[in-house]
Amino acid sequence: MKKLDIELTVGIFLLIGILSVGYLSFKLGKLEILGKRGYSLYAEFEKAGGIKPGAVIEIAGVQVGTIKSIRLNKDNLALIEFSLNNNVQVRDDAIASIKTKGLIGEKFIQISPGGSDNILQSGEKIRDTESAVDVEELISKYVFGKV
Repeated sequence: MKKLDIELTVGIFLLIGILSVGYLSFKLGKLEILGKRGYSLYAEFEKAGGIKPGAVIEIAGVQVGTIKSIRLNKDNLALIEFSLNNNVQVRDDAIASIKTKGLIGEKFIQISPGGSDNILQSGEKIRDTESAVDVEELISKYVFGKV
């Protein structure tokens, strides 16, 4: 009887441990089992500047979505698709900019809200964009006197 109780207790603790590791894997890996609810918008940039899928979308410093995919469109521009939370509304005159957190930090997209009354719907495109600043290009222009 004593041996059965010990084995049962160990089995329960082992099961709890496995479930905890699985939960942490999903949370820390930012994986979604059922998919996050939201809607998609697009933006075209001349230079994607090292931004990657899964990067953050911010409005006023608050995370409101993530980048779903980055691909090249027919005009050889970087077409970025991102998913925004349902409670976030983006106006049709908003500006999407690729920014860097810190000096050599990760890239993210910052959306500056517009003042228009028209709200973008799922699948529409943000027209005004600012590509990432290429530090190497700026340094080479300065060194070779083209500034």
